[in-house]
Amino acid sequence: MSDETSLNAIKLATELTIAWLSNQNNRIVADDVPAFLRSMHATVTELAGGSTTTPDPVEDAEAITFTPAVTVRKSLGSKDHIISMIDGKPYRTLRRHLSTHGLTPEEYRERYNLKADYPMVAESYSAQRREMAMKIGLGKQGRAAKASRKPKAG
Repeated sequence: MSDETSLNAIKLATELTIAWLSNQNNRIVADDVPAFLRSMHATVTELAGGSTTTPDPVEDAEAITFTPAVTVRKSLGSKDHIISMIDGKPYRTLRRHLSTHGLTPEEYRERYNLKADYPMVAESYSAQRREMAMKIGLGKQGRAAKASRKPKAG
């Protein structure tokens, strides 16, 4: 690879890294930036046709750690919303937010070491939905049908 092509790969990798880091939704620890820049450079060089040694995918998977935007206690601090550990923004329900990031609730809980009963819906929103369901009679028809099927004694 010529010096000019090598310089362009370094410059391009640096610009891509800067662009990625300037996105406010990407959170990375300062110690991880050099490793990210190296992997970006290797990718750019590989795409340019140069030969590089590809890093072991197992090592990359172990190296990726996700730093939560807030603590678990703070994420559940309000009854009106749950604060996402991905971007630190409040949501009444996390399911749609997680799907935009390609995660399921189970993967989200695993990524941030949360308990299996960590809620995906804010407490007040859940109560509001419960009240609405009771008001329109959801669930009562099933109980009424069971009661009418009971054999009468006599």
